[in-house]
Amino acid sequence: MKKLLISILVISIVIPAFGQRRKKDDEEAVPTFVEGIVYALPRTGVRVYVKVVQEKFVPGPYAAYAEQLLGITNAKNREAVKWSFEDVKMETFAEPDPDQVYKALGDASFLLNLTPDGRLAGINSEFTAETGPTVKSNEFITTPKYDDGFSFENFNDSPMYTTGDSTNNFRPVRKTVEEKASDAALRVLECRLNQYDIVSGLLDEFHPDGDAYRISLNELKQMEKNYLSLFTGRTTYSHEVFSFDFVPTASGGNGEIIFRFSDEKGVVPSTDLSGKPVMLKVEPQNDLEKKYTGLVKSDNPVAGESGVYYRMPGVGTVSLIYELKIIASVRTAIAQFGSVAPVPEELLFGDYSLKIHPETGAIESVSKK
Repeated sequence: MKKLLISILVISIVIPAFGQRRKKDDEEAVPTFVEGIVYALPRTGVRVYVKVVQEKFVPGPYAAYAEQLLGITNAKNREAVKWSFEDVKMETFAEPDPDQVYKALGDASFLLNLTPDGRLAGINSEFTAETGPTVKSNEFITTPKYDDGFSFENFNDSPMYTTGDSTNNFRPVRKTVEEKASDAALRVLECRLNQYDIVSGLLDEFHPDGDAYRISLNELKQMEKNYLSLFTGRTTYSHEVFSFDFVPTASGGNGEIIFRFSDEKGVVPSTDLSGKPVMLKVEPQNDLEKKYTGLVKSDNPVAGESGVYYRMPGVGTVSLIYELKIIASVRTAIAQFGSVAPVPEELLFGDYSLKIHPETGAIESVSKK
Protein backbone atom coordinates (compact mmCIF):
# COMPACT_ATOMS: atom_id res chain seq x y z
CA MET A 1 0.00 0.00 0.00
CA LYS A 2 2.85 2.31 0.88
CA LYS A 3 4.56 1.57 -2.50
CA LEU A 4 1.33 2.36 -4.37
CA LEU A 5 1.06 5.77 -2.72
CA ILE A 6 4.68 6.60 -3.63
CA SER A 7 4.10 5.64 -7.30
CA ILE A 8 0.98 7.82 -7.54
CA LEU A 9 2.89 10.76 -6.02
CA VAL A 10 5.78 10.43 -8.52
CA ILE A 11 3.41 10.31 -11.51
CA SER A 12 1.53 13.38 -10.30
CA ILE A 13 4.79 15.32 -10.16
CA VAL A 14 6.31 14.14 -13.50
CA ILE A 15 3.28 14.58 -15.74
CA PRO A 16 2.80 18.33 -15.12
CA ALA A 17 6.54 18.91 -15.51
CA PHE A 18 6.61 17.04 -18.84
CA GLY A 19 3.61 18.99 -20.08
CA GLN A 20 5.28 22.30 -19.19
CA ARG A 21 8.48 21.33 -20.99
CA ARG A 22 6.57 20.29 -24.11
CA LYS A 23 4.71 23.58 -24.14
CA LYS A 24 7.95 25.51 -23.79
CA ASP A 25 9.60 23.52 -26.61
CA ASP A 26 6.62 24.16 -28.90
CA GLU A 27 6.89 27.89 -28.35
CA GLU A 28 10.61 27.91 -29.14
CA ALA A 29 10.18 25.78 -32.31
CA VAL A 30 7.99 28.33 -34.11
CA PRO A 31 10.44 29.97 -36.63
CA THR A 32 10.05 33.32 -38.37
CA PHE A 33 10.96 33.40 -42.09
CA VAL A 34 11.97 36.42 -44.18
CA GLU A 35 11.26 35.61 -47.82
CA GLY A 36 12.58 37.51 -50.81
CA ILE A 37 12.86 37.79 -54.59
CA VAL A 38 16.09 37.06 -56.45
CA TYR A 39 17.05 39.44 -59.26
CA ALA A 40 20.15 40.51 -61.19
CA LEU A 41 21.62 43.79 -62.29
CA PRO A 42 22.49 44.07 -65.98
CA ARG A 43 25.83 43.96 -67.70
CA THR A 44 26.58 45.35 -71.15
CA GLY A 45 27.68 43.31 -74.15
CA VAL A 46 28.84 44.46 -77.57
CA ARG A 47 27.59 42.86 -80.78
CA VAL A 48 29.77 43.49 -83.84
CA TYR A 49 28.37 43.19 -87.38
CA VAL A 50 31.00 42.79 -90.09
CA LYS A 51 30.17 43.04 -93.78
CA VAL A 52 32.90 41.79 -96.10
CA VAL A 53 33.13 41.68 -99.87
CA GLN A 54 34.84 39.08 -102.04
CA GLU A 55 36.46 40.33 -105.24
CA LYS A 56 37.03 37.46 -107.65
CA PHE A 57 38.90 37.94 -110.92
CA VAL A 58 38.83 35.50 -113.85
CA PRO A 59 41.28 36.30 -116.69
CA GLY A 60 40.07 36.50 -120.25
CA PRO A 61 41.05 33.77 -122.69
CA TYR A 62 42.87 36.32 -124.89
CA ALA A 63 44.74 38.20 -122.17
CA ALA A 64 48.08 37.40 -123.79
CA TYR A 65 47.05 39.35 -126.93
CA ALA A 66 45.58 42.42 -125.18
CA GLU A 67 48.59 44.65 -125.72
CA GLN A 68 49.35 43.38 -129.21
CA LEU A 69 45.83 43.84 -130.61
CA LEU A 70 44.25 46.57 -128.46
CA GLY A 71 47.17 48.31 -126.78
CA ILE A 72 46.02 47.28 -123.30
CA THR A 73 49.04 46.93 -121.03
CA ASN A 74 49.37 44.87 -117.87
CA ALA A 75 46.35 42.66 -118.63
CA LYS A 76 46.03 40.10 -115.81
CA ASN A 77 46.32 36.47 -116.81
CA ARG A 78 45.86 34.73 -113.43
CA GLU A 79 42.81 34.10 -111.31
CA ALA A 80 42.71 36.02 -108.04
CA VAL A 81 40.45 36.21 -104.99
CA LYS A 82 40.61 39.04 -102.48
CA TRP A 83 38.44 39.74 -99.44
CA SER A 84 38.12 43.17 -97.85
CA PHE A 85 36.02 44.93 -95.22
CA GLU A 86 33.06 46.85 -96.56
CA ASP A 87 31.18 47.92 -93.42
CA VAL A 88 31.40 47.49 -89.64
CA LYS A 89 28.62 48.27 -87.15
CA MET A 90 28.47 47.87 -83.39
CA GLU A 91 25.52 47.80 -81.01
CA THR A 92 25.11 47.03 -77.32
CA PHE A 93 22.86 44.52 -75.59
CA ALA A 94 22.08 43.78 -71.94
CA GLU A 95 21.97 40.51 -70.04
CA PRO A 96 21.91 39.50 -66.34
CA ASP A 97 25.29 39.93 -64.68
CA PRO A 98 26.23 36.70 -62.85
CA ASP A 99 28.48 38.72 -60.53
CA GLN A 100 25.63 41.01 -59.46
CA VAL A 101 22.80 38.73 -58.31
CA TYR A 102 20.88 39.80 -55.17
CA LYS A 103 17.87 38.85 -53.09
CA ALA A 104 15.42 41.55 -52.09
CA LEU A 105 14.06 40.86 -48.61
CA GLY A 106 10.90 41.73 -46.70
CA ASP A 107 8.38 44.26 -47.93
CA ALA A 108 10.77 45.61 -50.57
CA SER A 109 10.60 42.34 -52.52
CA PHE A 110 6.87 42.85 -53.14
CA LEU A 111 7.52 46.08 -55.05
CA LEU A 112 10.15 44.94 -57.56
CA ASN A 113 9.61 45.13 -61.33
CA LEU A 114 11.71 42.69 -63.37
CA THR A 115 12.37 42.06 -67.04
CA PRO A 116 11.61 38.63 -68.54
CA ASP A 117 15.21 37.55 -67.97
CA GLY A 118 15.26 38.67 -64.33
CA ARG A 119 16.93 42.10 -64.52
CA LEU A 120 15.77 44.87 -62.22
CA ALA A 121 13.53 47.31 -64.10
CA GLY A 122 11.84 49.33 -61.37
CA ILE A 123 10.58 49.57 -57.81
CA ASN A 124 6.88 50.18 -57.28
CA SER A 125 6.69 51.44 -60.86
CA GLU A 126 4.42 50.66 -63.81
CA PHE A 127 7.01 48.85 -65.91
CA THR A 128 5.58 46.19 -68.21
CA ALA A 129 7.61 44.10 -70.63
CA GLU A 130 5.70 44.01 -73.91
CA THR A 131 7.76 41.18 -75.34
CA GLY A 132 10.25 38.63 -74.16
CA PRO A 133 14.00 38.89 -74.73
CA THR A 134 15.04 39.33 -78.34
CA VAL A 135 17.19 36.48 -79.60
CA LYS A 136 19.66 37.22 -82.39
CA SER A 137 21.76 34.48 -83.91
CA ASN A 138 25.38 34.93 -84.91
CA GLU A 139 26.04 33.52 -88.37
CA PHE A 140 29.38 31.95 -89.17
CA ILE A 141 28.38 30.07 -92.33
CA THR A 142 29.67 31.33 -95.65
CA THR A 143 26.97 31.40 -98.29
CA PRO A 144 27.81 28.95 -101.09
CA LYS A 145 28.66 30.51 -104.44
CA TYR A 146 26.26 29.31 -107.09
CA ASP A 147 27.18 29.13 -110.77
CA ASP A 148 25.72 32.18 -112.49
CA GLY A 149 25.99 30.55 -115.90
CA PHE A 150 28.57 33.01 -117.21
CA SER A 151 30.98 31.85 -119.90
CA PHE A 152 33.22 33.83 -122.23
CA GLU A 153 32.01 31.57 -125.00
CA ASN A 154 28.47 32.93 -124.66
CA PHE A 155 29.31 36.12 -126.56
CA ASN A 156 32.34 35.02 -128.58
CA ASP A 157 30.98 34.59 -132.09
CA SER A 158 34.30 33.61 -133.60
CA PRO A 159 33.82 30.21 -135.31
CA MET A 160 35.83 27.20 -134.19
CA TYR A 161 36.64 26.25 -137.80
CA THR A 162 37.11 27.94 -141.15
CA THR A 163 36.52 26.55 -144.59
CA GLY A 164 39.47 24.86 -146.15
CA ASP A 165 40.87 25.32 -149.66
CA SER A 166 42.37 23.22 -152.39
CA THR A 167 45.53 22.64 -150.40
CA ASN A 168 43.69 20.44 -147.88
CA ASN A 169 40.86 19.20 -150.07
CA PHE A 170 38.54 21.85 -148.61
CA ARG A 171 38.42 20.25 -145.22
CA PRO A 172 37.50 22.53 -142.28
CA VAL A 173 40.50 24.00 -140.49
CA ARG A 174 40.47 24.71 -136.76
CA LYS A 175 41.14 28.36 -136.00
CA THR A 176 44.07 29.22 -133.76
CA VAL A 177 43.69 31.19 -130.53
CA GLU A 178 45.47 34.12 -132.13
CA GLU A 179 42.97 34.19 -134.97
CA LYS A 180 40.07 34.12 -132.52
CA ALA A 181 41.65 36.94 -130.58
CA SER A 182 41.98 38.97 -133.78
CA ASP A 183 38.27 38.47 -134.52
CA ALA A 184 37.33 39.59 -130.98
CA ALA A 185 39.57 42.66 -131.21
CA LEU A 186 37.91 43.54 -134.51
CA ARG A 187 34.48 43.37 -132.83
CA VAL A 188 35.67 45.76 -130.12
CA LEU A 189 36.85 48.26 -132.72
CA GLU A 190 33.61 47.90 -134.71
CA CYS A 191 31.52 48.63 -131.61
CA ARG A 192 33.55 51.74 -130.91
CA LEU A 193 33.29 52.91 -134.51
CA ASN A 194 29.52 52.38 -134.60
CA GLN A 195 29.13 54.38 -131.38
CA TYR A 196 31.14 57.19 -132.94
CA ASP A 197 29.03 57.15 -136.10
CA ILE A 198 25.78 57.30 -134.09
CA VAL A 199 26.92 60.14 -131.86
CA SER A 200 28.42 62.19 -134.68
CA GLY A 201 25.42 61.66 -136.98
CA LEU A 202 27.33 59.90 -139.78
CA LEU A 203 24.71 57.18 -140.28
CA ASP A 204 22.66 57.23 -143.47
CA GLU A 205 19.46 56.85 -141.46
CA PHE A 206 18.81 58.41 -138.04
CA HIS A 207 16.98 56.84 -135.12
CA PRO A 208 13.23 57.58 -134.99
CA ASP A 209 13.35 58.99 -131.43
CA GLY A 210 15.55 59.58 -128.41
CA ASP A 211 14.72 56.25 -126.77
CA ALA A 212 15.89 54.28 -129.79
CA TYR A 213 19.05 56.36 -129.84
CA ARG A 214 19.85 55.62 -126.19
CA ILE A 215 19.01 51.91 -126.53
CA SER A 216 21.34 51.54 -129.53
CA LEU A 217 24.20 53.23 -127.70
CA ASN A 218 23.69 51.15 -124.58
CA GLU A 219 23.64 47.91 -126.54
CA LEU A 220 26.83 48.83 -128.36
CA LYS A 221 28.54 49.73 -125.09
CA GLN A 222 27.50 46.39 -123.57
CA MET A 223 28.77 44.51 -126.62
CA GLU A 224 32.09 46.35 -126.41
CA LYS A 225 32.34 45.53 -122.69
CA ASN A 226 31.65 41.84 -123.33
CA TYR A 227 34.21 41.50 -126.10
CA LEU A 228 36.73 43.56 -124.15
CA SER A 229 36.41 41.17 -121.19
CA LEU A 230 37.88 38.45 -123.41
CA PHE A 231 41.13 40.38 -123.06
CA THR A 232 40.84 42.15 -119.68
CA GLY A 233 38.98 39.43 -117.77
CA ARG A 234 35.92 39.58 -115.52
CA THR A 235 35.60 40.71 -111.90
CA THR A 236 32.64 39.67 -109.74
CA TYR A 237 31.71 40.71 -106.22
CA SER A 238 29.86 38.88 -103.46
CA HIS A 239 29.02 39.95 -99.92
CA GLU A 240 28.87 38.19 -96.56
CA VAL A 241 27.69 39.45 -93.14
CA PHE A 242 28.95 38.02 -89.85
CA SER A 243 28.21 38.97 -86.24
CA PHE A 244 30.10 38.42 -82.99
CA ASP A 245 29.20 38.96 -79.31
CA PHE A 246 31.65 40.24 -76.73
CA VAL A 247 31.15 41.04 -73.04
CA PRO A 248 33.79 43.51 -71.73
CA THR A 249 35.49 42.83 -68.42
CA ALA A 250 37.72 44.97 -66.24
CA SER A 251 40.60 42.53 -66.75
CA GLY A 252 40.37 42.62 -70.55
CA GLY A 253 42.12 45.92 -71.08
CA ASN A 254 44.51 44.52 -73.70
CA GLY A 255 41.65 43.46 -75.95
CA GLU A 256 40.49 40.09 -77.18
CA ILE A 257 40.60 38.38 -80.57
CA ILE A 258 37.02 37.91 -81.71
CA PHE A 259 37.82 36.57 -85.20
CA ARG A 260 40.55 36.50 -87.81
CA PHE A 261 40.59 37.84 -91.34
CA SER A 262 42.32 36.45 -94.42
CA ASP A 263 42.66 38.12 -97.83
CA GLU A 264 42.09 34.73 -99.47
CA LYS A 265 39.43 33.23 -97.14
CA GLY A 266 37.71 36.26 -95.65
CA VAL A 267 36.38 35.95 -92.08
CA VAL A 268 37.68 32.86 -90.26
CA PRO A 269 37.39 31.71 -86.61
CA SER A 270 39.80 33.08 -84.02
CA THR A 271 41.46 29.65 -83.87
CA ASP A 272 42.29 29.64 -87.60
CA LEU A 273 45.87 30.93 -87.80
CA SER A 274 45.64 31.43 -91.58
CA GLY A 275 44.06 34.82 -90.89
CA LYS A 276 45.30 37.93 -89.12
CA PRO A 277 43.72 38.72 -85.74
CA VAL A 278 40.89 41.23 -85.43
CA MET A 279 40.73 42.50 -81.85
CA LEU A 280 38.03 44.21 -79.83
CA LYS A 281 39.42 46.54 -77.19
CA VAL A 282 37.44 48.40 -74.55
CA GLU A 283 38.96 51.36 -72.69
CA PRO A 284 36.95 52.47 -69.62
CA GLN A 285 36.75 56.05 -68.39
CA ASN A 286 38.41 55.49 -65.03
CA ASP A 287 37.93 58.98 -63.59
CA LEU A 288 34.14 58.58 -63.70
CA GLU A 289 34.28 55.26 -61.85
CA LYS A 290 36.57 56.77 -59.19
CA LYS A 291 34.08 59.55 -58.50
CA TYR A 292 31.29 57.00 -58.23
CA THR A 293 33.33 54.98 -55.75
CA GLY A 294 33.94 58.03 -53.59
CA LEU A 295 30.24 58.86 -53.30
CA VAL A 296 28.68 55.39 -53.18
CA LYS A 297 29.36 54.80 -49.47
CA SER A 298 26.46 55.47 -47.11
CA ASP A 299 26.57 56.57 -43.46
CA ASN A 300 23.28 54.80 -42.83
CA PRO A 301 24.04 51.62 -40.82
CA VAL A 302 21.04 49.81 -42.35
CA ALA A 303 21.90 50.73 -45.95
CA GLY A 304 21.36 47.70 -48.17
CA GLU A 305 19.42 45.84 -45.49
CA SER A 306 16.56 45.19 -47.91
CA GLY A 307 18.94 43.83 -50.56
CA VAL A 308 17.89 46.25 -53.33
CA TYR A 309 20.73 47.74 -55.38
CA TYR A 310 21.15 49.78 -58.55
CA ARG A 311 24.03 50.51 -60.89
CA MET A 312 25.84 53.67 -61.83
CA PRO A 313 27.09 52.65 -65.29
CA GLY A 314 30.53 53.56 -66.52
CA VAL A 315 31.55 54.80 -69.95
CA GLY A 316 34.03 53.19 -72.31
CA THR A 317 35.39 53.39 -75.84
CA VAL A 318 35.00 50.21 -77.89
CA SER A 319 37.46 49.83 -80.78
CA LEU A 320 37.79 47.18 -83.48
CA ILE A 321 41.45 46.83 -84.46
CA TYR A 322 42.97 45.15 -87.52
CA GLU A 323 46.64 45.30 -88.44
CA LEU A 324 47.24 47.82 -85.63
CA LYS A 325 44.64 50.18 -87.18
CA ILE A 326 41.27 51.10 -85.72
CA ILE A 327 38.65 50.27 -88.34
CA ALA A 328 35.63 51.16 -86.17
CA SER A 329 35.02 52.65 -82.73
CA VAL A 330 32.11 53.76 -80.56
CA ARG A 331 31.80 55.43 -77.16
CA THR A 332 28.96 54.07 -75.04
CA ALA A 333 27.72 53.35 -71.53
CA ILE A 334 28.97 50.05 -70.09
CA ALA A 335 27.14 48.96 -66.95
CA GLN A 336 29.84 46.74 -65.41
CA PHE A 337 32.48 49.51 -65.62
CA GLY A 338 30.58 51.60 -63.04
CA SER A 339 29.64 51.10 -59.39
CA VAL A 340 26.83 49.40 -57.45
CA ALA A 341 25.00 51.16 -54.62
CA PRO A 342 22.06 50.27 -52.31
CA VAL A 343 18.76 52.00 -52.92
CA PRO A 344 17.96 54.23 -49.90
CA GLU A 345 15.72 52.31 -47.52
CA GLU A 346 13.19 55.14 -47.21
CA LEU A 347 12.38 54.81 -50.94
CA LEU A 348 11.36 51.15 -50.68
CA PHE A 349 8.08 51.14 -48.78
CA GLY A 350 5.41 52.17 -51.26
CA ASP A 351 5.46 55.94 -51.01
CA TYR A 352 7.92 56.29 -53.90
CA SER A 353 8.21 54.91 -57.42
CA LEU A 354 11.61 54.28 -58.96
CA LYS A 355 12.12 53.59 -62.64
CA ILE A 356 15.29 51.58 -63.37
CA HIS A 357 16.84 51.43 -66.83
CA PRO A 358 16.92 47.69 -67.61
CA GLU A 359 19.85 48.09 -70.02
CA THR A 360 22.24 49.80 -67.59
CA GLY A 361 20.70 49.35 -64.13
CA ALA A 362 20.75 53.11 -63.53
CA ILE A 363 17.90 55.00 -61.86
CA GLU A 364 15.93 56.86 -64.51
CA SER A 365 13.49 58.66 -62.24
CA VAL A 366 12.18 58.87 -58.67
CA SER A 367 8.65 60.07 -58.05
CA LYS A 368 6.42 60.27 -55.01
CA LYS A 369 3.04 58.59 -55.24
